[in-house]
Amino acid sequence: MTQIDDRAVVAAPAAGAAPDPKRWLALAVVSIAQLMVVLDATIVNIAMPSAQQALHITDANRQWIVTAYTLAFGGLLLLGGRIADYIGRKRAFLIGLIGFAGASALGGVAANAGTLFAARGLQGAFGALLAPAALSLITVTFTEVKDRAKAFGVFGAIAGVGAAIGLIMGGLLTEYTSWRWTLLVNIPIALIAFALAVPIVKESRAKGNTRYDVPGAVLATGGLVALVYGFTKAAEDGWAAGNTLTFFAIAAVMLVGFVVVEARSANPLLPLRVVWDRNRGGSFLVSVLLGAGMLGMFLFMTYYFQGTLHYSPLRSGIAYLPFSGALIVTAIAASGLLPRVGPRNMMAVGGTLATGAMIWLTQLRIDSSYASLILPALVIMAVGMALVFVPLGNTALTGVSDHDAGVASAMVNTTQQVGASLGVALLNTVFTTALANFIAANGPTSAPLGAVHGYNVAFTVSAVLLGAATVAALALIRNDKKTAAAQSEPDQERDLVGAVV
Repeated sequence: MTQIDDRAVVAAPAAGAAPDPKRWLALAVVSIAQLMVVLDATIVNIAMPSAQQALHITDANRQWIVTAYTLAFGGLLLLGGRIADYIGRKRAFLIGLIGFAGASALGGVAANAGTLFAARGLQGAFGALLAPAALSLITVTFTEVKDRAKAFGVFGAIAGVGAAIGLIMGGLLTEYTSWRWTLLVNIPIALIAFALAVPIVKESRAKGNTRYDVPGAVLATGGLVALVYGFTKAAEDGWAAGNTLTFFAIAAVMLVGFVVVEARSANPLLPLRVVWDRNRGGSFLVSVLLGAGMLGMFLFMTYYFQGTLHYSPLRSGIAYLPFSGALIVTAIAASGLLPRVGPRNMMAVGGTLATGAMIWLTQLRIDSSYASLILPALVIMAVGMALVFVPLGNTALTGVSDHDAGVASAMVNTTQQVGASLGVALLNTVFTTALANFIAANGPTSAPLGAVHGYNVAFTVSAVLLGAATVAALALIRNDKKTAAAQSEPDQERDLVGAVV
């Protein structure tokens, strides 16, 4: 769930101010931008096998199609929220739209893997500016509680519907035109949103200190990139290779440096007091592990659908729809159940279900049935994920001061994106290593069986990550029903956004 830091609260219109007469039109414009971001998250997933084949991307490097985006988005999200507050949310929104469209155009015409990876990174960077600006525009535009609840409800619905549309659109565009249109389709959407935003959306800015923690952002993002690149080199050269160890060492130095800078900075990107609280720290750890375990499943299931079962891109997209539907329905129901069962219990049940579903998927064979094996696993996975996602917003904000509320909430999405980046890189390395070992033992003709073996090994590691998330929830999250009850009503729509996105 994308949010910004607490300066959005400072700049909000004063209580009693007349509501903006164009607020619902503004919501429509912001929702168009949200639809574009959500579409991009799912539409490209379906197109990955076609893009990999067209640009001759190796199995070791294909994960950069995902991680280039998620690393830039997650690594720069907190900085993007601050920039939006200081330069103006509308201005940041407009810049984000144009930048996202330009990056999509670059990716759509990419002639090689490097250009596509760079374009995906730029999409993530501009998305890190666009997403918090969009959400904060809703916060400052809708000053009445009921209107704001409705606005976030619409925003959440757009996220859910957009995810499903992206799966179908990705299949249609890839199958009947080209994978390139899964990126190029963002251009008209962004231009329409830009043209409407200029006359409709009002500008707002935060007041006071406007210093940025650029060193913190550089160290955090650079460290994560080095860590992911280390995983990539491990797939190519081995875990003990000099290049692999060098990148892991660089990552360690930069990430430790980030902690040191944040501890000493007067304007830290991430105040460490936000992380040290048991409930919040536990929430962030669960979010990282959940993101790492979940996104790998989508990556490998897409390749299994299209490469092993020989589904068309469109059929692959349709195959994911039950997951999206089950996630949305469960998220809505879970928001009402949270005050009665408490966050720890709900997260433990959800994590157990998700882990069980991932273990179920390790039974994949070269001719597994979608109806009897894959579909039940996807539905159970969706139910489990929703039961974990919904309480995360509450636990991340339990006991947090007003000054840190924004950054604490934004960290849920940031950690999920970072976890997804690291998880995809790690799991892709696990897959390529398992595949190479299988082929070495059984000969080149065993590649199709080796691919399925690699998927199962990767799913096993995913199950371990999801199991670790469950253990972390049980060990660190307090089952505070009173806090959950107090927060569930105003946060219900926002939690749905988080669960879907």
